[in-house]
Amino acid sequence: MLDDTLKAQLGAYLERVTQPFEIVASLSDSESSRDTLELLQTIQGLRSDKITLKTDGQDARRPSFSLQRAGSDTSLRFAGLPLGHEFTSLVLALLWTGGHPPKAEQDVMEQIRALDGDFNFEVYMSLTCHNCPDVVQALSLMAILNPKVKTTVIEGGAFQDEVNAREIMAVPIVFLNGEVFGSGRMTLEEIVAKLDVNADAREAAKLNAKDPFDVLIVGGGPAGAAAAVYAARKGIRVGVAAERFGGQVNDTMAIENYISVLETDGPKFATALEAQVRHYDVDIMNLQRADKLIPPAEPNGLLQVQLANGAVLSARSVILSTGARWRNVNVPGEAEYRNKGVAYCPHCDGPLFKGKRVSVIGGGNSGVEAAIDLAGVVQHVTLIEFADALKADAVLVSKLKSLPNVDIHVNAQTTEITGANGKVNGLSYKDRVSGDVKHIELEGVFVQIGLVPNTEFLKGTVELSRFGEIEVDAKGHTNVPGVFAAGDCTTVPFKQIVIAAGEGSKAALSAFDHLIRQPVTAPAEAVPA
Repeated sequence: MLDDTLKAQLGAYLERVTQPFEIVASLSDSESSRDTLELLQTIQGLRSDKITLKTDGQDARRPSFSLQRAGSDTSLRFAGLPLGHEFTSLVLALLWTGGHPPKAEQDVMEQIRALDGDFNFEVYMSLTCHNCPDVVQALSLMAILNPKVKTTVIEGGAFQDEVNAREIMAVPIVFLNGEVFGSGRMTLEEIVAKLDVNADAREAAKLNAKDPFDVLIVGGGPAGAAAAVYAARKGIRVGVAAERFGGQVNDTMAIENYISVLETDGPKFATALEAQVRHYDVDIMNLQRADKLIPPAEPNGLLQVQLANGAVLSARSVILSTGARWRNVNVPGEAEYRNKGVAYCPHCDGPLFKGKRVSVIGGGNSGVEAAIDLAGVVQHVTLIEFADALKADAVLVSKLKSLPNVDIHVNAQTTEITGANGKVNGLSYKDRVSGDVKHIELEGVFVQIGLVPNTEFLKGTVELSRFGEIEVDAKGHTNVPGVFAAGDCTTVPFKQIVIAAGEGSKAALSAFDHLIRQPVTAPAEAVPA
């Protein structure tokens, strides 16, 4: 099950276990149960003085196993084999159950411990989903910290009947007390905030009390992170208000073109970005969505950024790096069947369509790469491209055309995503040459048609292009004095991580140049006694 190298690494981690706990397995005579037992026996054997393995569990899901610390009422269960991307989640769950302290913020952990109610979570994941571990680890930690939180982590591929019965067609998806709680990547802080109804008001009060920043960066992707590092190294007061630190990078699977980093993945890269920013004592305000940019009332006055929770942050200069999001195809059925056959991440959700027919909308690099990836998992892929030719790199197009279970339609305008009984059953498109409308029967549609900038809140404040991108000059200046912009939300061409990072650095240097040229405010004269 585990090679010698992985066993050695796991053994080293398990040395950190300080409190005894039990693993209670519920097994059958299936091959997956035998594999699960082998894994659990390996784990127990590496730390037999602290870990006890029992195989008399009575859970209905088999194979599954629970982690139970001696003398506690915690409830954390894994159904299926947590390998692949989820092996790290299993290791962390073992360590936390065994008393090793998590790295979560202390105030967040206290918030979790204070939750009162009945919280029975079920989270469905796939072993190839790079967005799932964050959700799995967050809910696992919550179950360990608060006995009122019960968490079951379910590997969808091992419980296909259950997945089909619940019509799950995208992961991660979380059920709370039997009802859908959320889908897609969610951080620990996001989950806790949804449960803690008073969190927004408390957070807004904390943010309102903050002193003005020299540089306030709105957005925490590669552009925002680079801007924060470059600005902070100037010795000035820097803050980052980010809806999700790492931004779109979190949804990127493989990164192989960032100079000096041979290969990594999005979540790892986002974690590294945040770690470097925190190294410079930047004030990171996560889970904060900007609602409005307010220019100063008078020359050289403070800029203000109003957040969705009502808080207002002030700054001498602002860098906008709000990035972009997946573009919707905007046809009937897309919104209705989102996560019911309409998906945006082939790496995450592809395994759920094993043996089924799917379509990919989009003939650029992302669309062709998605089609190639899916062709190895699903029964058949149909790629739909609006233009008269695929726009992806020639090597990718050649690879795609070599695959026997792929059809390609160019000059094809998607007109509708159809469905029945709550899930996708097909796609309609118009042949732009003949005008004929055709329908394809399938079970899944993956939308891969590019990005749209997150700039709606700036309309009427800064100058935007007809595509909604922030107009910037060569130094990152916008048309508003003291406001700069960088990354995928701007008119700078080629939306790439390395370009966004460079533009963020440039914007920070421009902001600092702006600050040092501002008039010095004379100190108030002393009032005679």
